[in-house]
Amino acid sequence: MVVCSTWRAVSRSELLWQQLTRRIWNRTHLLHDSWRDDYIYHHRTARNFRVRRYVHNTLHFDDDVPDNNGGVNLICLRITLSDHHLAAGFSDGSVRLFNLNALLHLYTFRPFLRDRLGLFSRAVSGIILALPRLIFASLDGDIHVSIFNIHDPDPGPGPTRRAHLGDVVNDGALVDFTGCNEFWVGLYAGVPGRAIHIWDSGSEELLFVGGTLTDPEAVMGWHMLTEWTTEFVGRVRVTNQELAVACTGLRVLVFDLRNQGIILGEEEVRRGLIVGCLDASDNAYLMVDERGVASVRIAQTLEEVCRFRLRGVGSARGILGCMNSGYAIFCVGGVIRVWEIEHGEYLYGLRERIGEATVLAASNRYVAGSGDDRTLHLWDFGA
Repeated sequence: MVVCSTWRAVSRSELLWQQLTRRIWNRTHLLHDSWRDDYIYHHRTARNFRVRRYVHNTLHFDDDVPDNNGGVNLICLRITLSDHHLAAGFSDGSVRLFNLNALLHLYTFRPFLRDRLGLFSRAVSGIILALPRLIFASLDGDIHVSIFNIHDPDPGPGPTRRAHLGDVVNDGALVDFTGCNEFWVGLYAGVPGRAIHIWDSGSEELLFVGGTLTDPEAVMGWHMLTEWTTEFVGRVRVTNQELAVACTGLRVLVFDLRNQGIILGEEEVRRGLIVGCLDASDNAYLMVDERGVASVRIAQTLEEVCRFRLRGVGSARGILGCMNSGYAIFCVGGVIRVWEIEHGEYLYGLRERIGEATVLAASNRYVAGSGDDRTLHLWDFGA
């Protein structure tokens, strides 16, 4: 086949490959030497997700685990992924950072100790990896920040500091926490009219407090401080457009982080939602009702992209879900299954089982999770 010189020149354009990579996978920084190489890498990785080509590993940590949990087993509750790192948050308030290239545990971050408000008040409720910062929050509302240099040959973390002192009496329990480069978002339950908190991530200034989303779940919020449960009171996620999506078992809403939490869309779900399945990626979000019907929607308009039914759903208990740019991943009955989210086609189940999941997360390369086997599992679909 003969290709004209104009097309050959266009195919060498870094600007073209950069625009394609940003448009398809929302990537704004290079992982390889050129944008063409990046495009090829992301294309192959997405293809690997479709055809079930991956490597499974388990992540291990060997630091001493102090008994901060009153004898309760250490449980992984939150996982956050970046291109090269995984941060896992546990029921004792600790966060462990792993290097994904080497599959090594780098260091452990621990919160400042203070009087407990319940056995699980220190449990991690959210993690943000905004390198070189790692930000993590606990149920009692404390938010901690640590800074480290990932390019240093011996990249020890700087001292962990408390950026925000939680006030459970006036705010309730911080049941979920997330964010992006510009904002932090907390979802609280326990005090009426104070469900949503938004901070400026640079100045760490509290910008907004309000909302009634979790008012019906106030008692559940208080119970989370003292009682272990696999049920989720609420969940909040952030899209690439600086919008946030939050839900409880009754309602889902989308709000604008830049404009004082202005609600852009809201829906009451008559049949109820499986809170542990709410997730967002790029400009879309995923939600699942208690019948096991999943819906992928555009956050800005709430327009539905596709709908499909989960396999093997006998009850909502123990079901977790997450998504990346092209796929939705669920753990149902210990089996992790994958759907593509353009048409809602079921693809396959992963070979490895993790039992009843406590956490599940995905990026465009990795899926990570932990269950009642207390093991950190990592599936790498990288080309």
